[in-house]
Amino acid sequence: MRAKRPITLVLLLLIAVAWALPAPGADPCQRGKLDTLYCDDNGDGIADVPRDPAKIQNPDTLVFAYVPVEDPAVYSSVFVDLLRHFEKVTGKKAQFFGPQNYAAQLEAMRSGRLHVTGYSTGSLPYAVNLSGAVPFAQMGTEKGARGYHLIVLVKADSKINSLPDLKGKRVAHVSQTSNSGHQAPVYFFSRQGVVPGRDYQIVFSGKHDNSMLGVVNGDYDAATVADTVVERMVNRGLVKRTDYRVIYTSPVFPTAGFAYYHALEPKLAAKIKEAFYTFKIQGTSLGKEFRDATSFVPINYKKDWEAVVGILEANGASFARESAEYKKFAEPPRKGGE
Repeated sequence: MRAKRPITLVLLLLIAVAWALPAPGADPCQRGKLDTLYCDDNGDGIADVPRDPAKIQNPDTLVFAYVPVEDPAVYSSVFVDLLRHFEKVTGKKAQFFGPQNYAAQLEAMRSGRLHVTGYSTGSLPYAVNLSGAVPFAQMGTEKGARGYHLIVLVKADSKINSLPDLKGKRVAHVSQTSNSGHQAPVYFFSRQGVVPGRDYQIVFSGKHDNSMLGVVNGDYDAATVADTVVERMVNRGLVKRTDYRVIYTSPVFPTAGFAYYHALEPKLAAKIKEAFYTFKIQGTSLGKEFRDATSFVPINYKKDWEAVVGILEANGASFARESAEYKKFAEPPRKGGE
């Protein structure tokens, strides 16, 4: 009887191992909320480097883009000095790409054609989950990471003075994926008794500047936009401070998050981060546009975007290409307000 015990233990161990191993044909990849294209074995909520070496990219030219909130042609010159520094540090050529809408930006990285980009606050979670984006930096000031507020604008002579006054009006939102341009208004306004889409008509303008100019030109009764975008438009002389009034200001949110494509060769990805972290913004073409920014600072996506993701999920957002909100912001931007 004693001789049988070791055999019994061996059998038990073999059974335990068999239970622990994935079933034949099963996907051993852990991904959490990520799209099926990606793995997240370390549980940080971000796509891992592909396991298959054939899928890792090391292109001679790196394509760069920025948030499609305003005229893309403007930003091709704004980022000139950063891209020159970027080329020196990485040893690669850099090409600027001006996406016309959020969906174009997301799809470009998902396909591997866009390598480094700045995503809007609200679209970054979609990029992480759907496009294999790896967030690593945002612009910072001497005090730390930059922030912004959702604000509600009305024309200077408007009789609208508070959120309840929006009821029955025509209000411009930016797109389904925009934090300040849709998700945050739905979250905050609904909790104050004004439900967008029920208490007032939502008109998606496609871009923050469309919304802003639409209010000034009388196309919309009000608009939900990011205060940092408005500030830049005022600085460029596109609107005057006397053209509008602010009737609502939200708590602070993180500004655009910069990310690289998860399948880039790890040493190249490290060089990309080095290029951003060593770039001094003041006195450059970028500093002229973002006047309070001094440098790029590291970000922790899981921590820094926790509130943003929380708002999206509270609003019932689904990080899937088949979702209603994704299909909405995949539409071409409307021209109302331009």
